[in-house]
Amino acid sequence: MALIIAAAFILDCIIGDPQFRFHPARIIGGGIAFGVGTYMKVNIKSPAAQFVMGAVLAVIIIGLSYAAVYFIVLGFFCLNHWAGLTAELVICYFLIAPKSLKDESMKVYRSLRENDLENARTNLSYIVGRDTDSLSAPDIVKAAVETVSENLSDGVIAPLIFFLIGGAPLAMAYKAINTLDSMIGYKSGAYEYFGKFAARLDDAANLIPSRVSALLMLFGSIFVDGADTTRAARVFIRDRNKHRSPNSGQTQSVCAGALGLRLGGKSSYKGDIVEKPTIGDEINEPAPQHIICTNRLMYAATIIAAAMSAISGVILFILRGWAYV
Repeated sequence: MALIIAAAFILDCIIGDPQFRFHPARIIGGGIAFGVGTYMKVNIKSPAAQFVMGAVLAVIIIGLSYAAVYFIVLGFFCLNHWAGLTAELVICYFLIAPKSLKDESMKVYRSLRENDLENARTNLSYIVGRDTDSLSAPDIVKAAVETVSENLSDGVIAPLIFFLIGGAPLAMAYKAINTLDSMIGYKSGAYEYFGKFAARLDDAANLIPSRVSALLMLFGSIFVDGADTTRAARVFIRDRNKHRSPNSGQTQSVCAGALGLRLGGKSSYKGDIVEKPTIGDEINEPAPQHIICTNRLMYAATIIAAAMSAISGVILFILRGWAYV
């Protein structure tokens, strides 16, 4: 498992996240969209019934995601051991997306460098859930920094941790949980009760990965030019639990401290104004360069995680052979 993680990271660095019709995330998203469409047609008024229907959808999506991958991997292992390992490698590669995260945020960076605010807002809207049509340049930078730092856990470290614990099936189940939260885990509007189960489940699933991610980012900041590790540690200790989410503030606080930025504050989601607690200190004015630095922090943390996995995999191979790698 450990060597597979390192190999999957190398594949992502070379190829990136492939965008095609049968990508696991798209299949999961399609299943969720079908369930949401059914929910909208039924038009349930009772909050309790909405919650139950959302919970049922979540259990079905997560269960099918786990079962489908379990039987796919099992089928390849029935052919031979190497076919099974290859199947797990491909699935692990599909589940992590550091290069995609970097590429999408760098589109925002390039638009800002060209002083094209409209294009920067459009590119930002592809990677954040908030309204972007009236954001200023500093607000665009802060939003990009927040989403890259937060998605270090959701999009990279958490899938790897679940992969180490339970292989490709459990990692895919986590991906289903995370996708459910991103699609229906809103705290207002039509999804307030329907998406509550998915949102709470995502919080629980990310409780440990978010903290591991923060520590990896903190350690990785030592190797990133322009990042202040001492300040990152201080802000992490002080502000990590300020965020409304029990997990998002972990990596955001490290990033805010490392870059000398103040994150959080007022944001708009589908027209609703949300006042988030601030994280970090306003030492520096948000600038496009901070997006690059955030990506470097994200990659530093990911490389450390992949390196640790590779080292542990080599040790396991020496001690016990391929079956334990």
